[in-house]
Amino acid sequence: MARAVSPQLSVERFFQLAILGLVTSGYLAVAGSGYLDTPTVVVTGLGLLLRALLVMEVIRLEFSAGLVTLVTLGYIAFYPVDYFFLSQSFLQATIHLVFFLAVVKILTASTNRDYLYAGAIAFLEILAAAILSASLNFLLFLGFYLLCAMAAFTSAEIRRAMQKPHQIARLGLRRFHLRLAAVAASVTLGILVLTAGLFFLLPRGANASLSRLVSHRVHVPGFSNEVTLGEIGEIKNDSSAVMHVRAESPHFPDNLKWRGVALSDFDGKRWSNPPGEGPTVRLEDGWTLVTDWPHVGHPLYYHVTLNAVDSNALFVAGLPSHVRPERISPGLPGLQNDVVRGPNDSLRLRFLPPGNFRYSVSGVLESPSLVVDHAPLFPAAREHYLRLPRIDPRVRELAEQVTAGLFTQFARARAIENYLRRSYGYALEFPDHEPKDPIAYFLFERKKGHCEYFASAMAVMLRAIGIPSRLVNGFQSGTFNPISGQYVIRASDAHSWVEAYLEARGWTTFDPTPSDPSAHNGGLLARFALWTDAADTFWQDWILRYDRGRQFFLAAQLDGASRRLRLGWLGGWSGIFGQWRVQIAARLKTYGPALAVLVALATALVFAGPRAFRSLRMLHRVRRVREGQVSAGDATILYQRMLDVLRNRGFQKPAWFTPREFAASLPAETGMLVDQFTAAYNDVRFGGKLDAAPRLTLLLEELETGRTGIPTI
Repeated sequence: MARAVSPQLSVERFFQLAILGLVTSGYLAVAGSGYLDTPTVVVTGLGLLLRALLVMEVIRLEFSAGLVTLVTLGYIAFYPVDYFFLSQSFLQATIHLVFFLAVVKILTASTNRDYLYAGAIAFLEILAAAILSASLNFLLFLGFYLLCAMAAFTSAEIRRAMQKPHQIARLGLRRFHLRLAAVAASVTLGILVLTAGLFFLLPRGANASLSRLVSHRVHVPGFSNEVTLGEIGEIKNDSSAVMHVRAESPHFPDNLKWRGVALSDFDGKRWSNPPGEGPTVRLEDGWTLVTDWPHVGHPLYYHVTLNAVDSNALFVAGLPSHVRPERISPGLPGLQNDVVRGPNDSLRLRFLPPGNFRYSVSGVLESPSLVVDHAPLFPAAREHYLRLPRIDPRVRELAEQVTAGLFTQFARARAIENYLRRSYGYALEFPDHEPKDPIAYFLFERKKGHCEYFASAMAVMLRAIGIPSRLVNGFQSGTFNPISGQYVIRASDAHSWVEAYLEARGWTTFDPTPSDPSAHNGGLLARFALWTDAADTFWQDWILRYDRGRQFFLAAQLDGASRRLRLGWLGGWSGIFGQWRVQIAARLKTYGPALAVLVALATALVFAGPRAFRSLRMLHRVRRVREGQVSAGDATILYQRMLDVLRNRGFQKPAWFTPREFAASLPAETGMLVDQFTAAYNDVRFGGKLDAAPRLTLLLEELETGRTGIPTI
């Protein structure tokens, strides 16, 4: 005989899993923000996993009240230690406390009050995630939270009703979890659909200001004021997006270099800049005028969205003439007054920019073959850019050997660039020991390295033959995302190159680093990364930063699309109709018979399909009952089958008849069988006597075979 499943146990298990899902969704939302430390993530995750095993009865474990009280008092004593010595932050220590309470409460929850506390803790978690996270994954975890909340509410109502005396659940247990989960999912989907419109109808004027309370910055060591050889290689494997660029000018090149920091002082191992800060650049018609020196070349105009990086550098491509940072909030003063020209013509802010900080750049992209006027280099500056520490004499000899017979500075610089590209290999691995002279070790012993070794070697070789030079750190190219229409520049695109001052050209860019032979596009994973990046960009632009300007832009786009659609329909209707008539006639002549058969099958499926499906489903349930797999809900299926058999033989049960009255109204032998069937049905359905189910199937078989004296119509 089949093992009976208690309805109360099934509902209780579903309810507890829903509460566990609430706490888990809040935990994942906060963990996804990157704010939680590793011990908190691991301990909380293990606690939630243990609770899941307990609910599913994989393991059995009980926690005594005394032990829980002792552990709680111990953490209360630990909280000041965490606040003053470990976290040293009230917010961090409080988050630790919230997750400790979440683990303790979810592991020991057994009463309605405990479940209410667990739900409150889950709400605090999702609220903390809303403050700490501004990424797309918060939306996913919020949807999971809503799904679990709907599941908890619906199952709690059923649970409350079943705990009342003399209350009988009307549904059977078969697929109970699936049905209740489907109800919760449909309610959650309805909430998301209804509120999605509100996101686009109501601008968020605060621009997600809560997310600015806490900043999680991407550390990019190549953009500090002191760069030691080897730092950029350490971040090559980091695929975090540093910035997104939307091009506005036509024919935007794909292989641009995004200049961030230029360094001029070199002590043999470390590049740095002299102390001090440049002047604040002036405003011109709301734009920051970077330089008034005339630039000639292809125009560039683009918008940059800079993620929360640990640098105040503004990354620009080409030769910028104007830069326009955005305002953080309409109520705050403009940020244009805080743009400064740093050492070596670098552009900086006086502060670390907030996450998703935006600025626009207008400038030109000069042609390498074009010679234009340039700012002169004064003697003191020339001496500064030629300064070298004590270097290996072989470096100077190599530079002279490579440039022998060349008379122009441009030809000499290009010769050194080509020599390094052809004669040395690209590698991300670091030397197995710390060399005394990194440049000489790279040029004469190891003969392979990553970009800052190539750039440093070229800058030193240029200075050795009397050409002023400096090292530049930034990004190379990036990846164009056709889904979002933006260039994605990641930390792995970090790059170093050289700027040399040539008498006839001014500061000129050279890149001696060969291409990385291990670089590839990643195939499916790369395409998936583009989709996720586009989704995150949409989240940032149309959810977190959605303001009235975006609202007007969206309305204008929709209006323009509708106008184009109407004009297309009105203008080309006659021609399109004529083409359709000819094409339809040809298609009908070729595929007419097959199409008629498909239409007939589809019509039969529409009209007869639901009834056939119900019949097959009922037969399947009857067969399961006969095999001993029975539940209380199956009695209803068998009773409905019995009514269908009687209806086919001319006996329709009136709606106002009780089952007993209906049995009494039938012929003697038939009424006796139906009366016995009704008694067995009551035993299984309402009495919980599952051993009466086989009798139901036997009586149903007698009614179906017609050996009961029931006349056939």
